[in-house]
Amino acid sequence: MTAPVALVTGGARGIGAAVCRRLAATGHRVVVLDVCDTDEVLEYPLATMADLEATVDACGPSAEGVVCDVRDGEAIARIVADLDRLDVVVAAAGVVWGGVPLWETPDRAWETVVDVNARGVFNTVRAAVPALMERPAPRSGRIVALASAASTRGLLHLGAYSAAKHAVVGLVRSLAADLADSGVTVNAVAPGSTDTEILAASASVYDLGSPGEFAAHHPIGRLIDPDEVAAAVEWLCGPSASGVTGAVIAVDGGMGAV
Repeated sequence: MTAPVALVTGGARGIGAAVCRRLAATGHRVVVLDVCDTDEVLEYPLATMADLEATVDACGPSAEGVVCDVRDGEAIARIVADLDRLDVVVAAAGVVWGGVPLWETPDRAWETVVDVNARGVFNTVRAAVPALMERPAPRSGRIVALASAASTRGLLHLGAYSAAKHAVVGLVRSLAADLADSGVTVNAVAPGSTDTEILAASASVYDLGSPGEFAAHHPIGRLIDPDEVAAAVEWLCGPSASGVTGAVIAVDGGMGAV
């Protein structure tokens, strides 16, 4: 039997890269997708080809890196069509923009944040679900989307980001209902402030001296490590989570409990 295949968007760095490494360690052939390009709307650098290559190297010889923008649904569909099988999908691609009240958010900023964070998940699952359903019954396909602590609350001057992450949760729950009797589970993981490049970008929104200042919102008193989020994703992708679907798993250091 061939090894199960996992497709991970936003996999070149941060939480996505940590997910790729964990899935590779559990025997998956990992297809690592990332845009590896700049975006003039965003005020921070996105992942690079060097980041993508480093993640692929860390995942071993069976891993593959693919440059892809999740806003391009046709491109994702072509990538999925080229796979010989698909077992796991992790939608981890995401961007952040903010710094002004919602009504002052420029159209292009709104479109970029919502297109990547919400439409990108839609594009990914729309391409992936038919491939997951091709697996013979009893199926054990897995879909996990990265939401956020912002998916359950409003965040000052991050209206587009919060709205997009709320949309991810709605998408996950609806898709879980659509696939309820299929053997394919659909869940979300909602990280708190995680020590990644995107958190550094969020710190600049609030003029913080360091991303570490976000730890004040976590009862555990520290930032979340990307691998801690990846551990939750790994569990949801495994056989032990077969009874979990339509759930939102918080990995937020207790942020949602207070």
